[in-house]
Amino acid sequence: MRKVGQSTKLDLERIVFIGRTFDEYMNMFSLSVEELQGKKILDCPAGACSFTAVGNRLGLDVTACDIAYYYSGEELKNKGLRDIEHTMENMQKAKRNFIWDYFKNIEGLRKHRLNALEECTSDMVKSSERYVPVTLPSLPFKDDEFDILLSAHFLFMYGDRLDYQFHIDTINELLRVAKEEIRIFPLVDLEGKRYEHLDNIISYLVDNGYTVEEIKASYEFQKNANSMLKIKKDRN
Repeated sequence: MRKVGQSTKLDLERIVFIGRTFDEYMNMFSLSVEELQGKKILDCPAGACSFTAVGNRLGLDVTACDIAYYYSGEELKNKGLRDIEHTMENMQKAKRNFIWDYFKNIEGLRKHRLNALEECTSDMVKSSERYVPVTLPSLPFKDDEFDILLSAHFLFMYGDRLDYQFHIDTINELLRVAKEEIRIFPLVDLEGKRYEHLDNIISYLVDNGYTVEEIKASYEFQKNANSMLKIKKDRN
């Protein structure tokens, strides 16, 4: 999870640089490698996730973007290592808010988070062009530049800090650069409650000609964080 910042000169200490693994993405977004082959994919915001690194290694075409990428991979790795340890120290107190099927225990969670961080920051050094610094709700990409766009653990989670208009502006921008669809996970805030304006956002999207589905995911770590929003563009 990452904290919200609006300046491209965001203080590194205000970023929480922790990410998910490629396999977590596959489960969160109900995806398979086969259905992503031949597609151009954007992960936004991607943070310390390893989806881009592993995806490209498997022959996919994935680009990552995040406000954190204004910093170097080395800076972000050092920050991520501190953030993971800090999070694990506090996880014991919050264990009851999570479901321990996927990770089994805190040590298993730590290994997944360290693996994601290592994959991400190593790939940033080798393939820096895949990691694009951005400040939402604006993206430096062309209309319909990507086939599929994935957005995890940002929109909806920070409903207490990001207002309704920011969500609308950001989703419109994500849709602008996506040719086929966007998927957003999860649909709850940090307390595990359904985002309070989600139904209004769905109505707005449907009224503007998009097909919207709420889809259950096979992944649930934070309690109630087990669904994604799939927004398809009508290409007719």
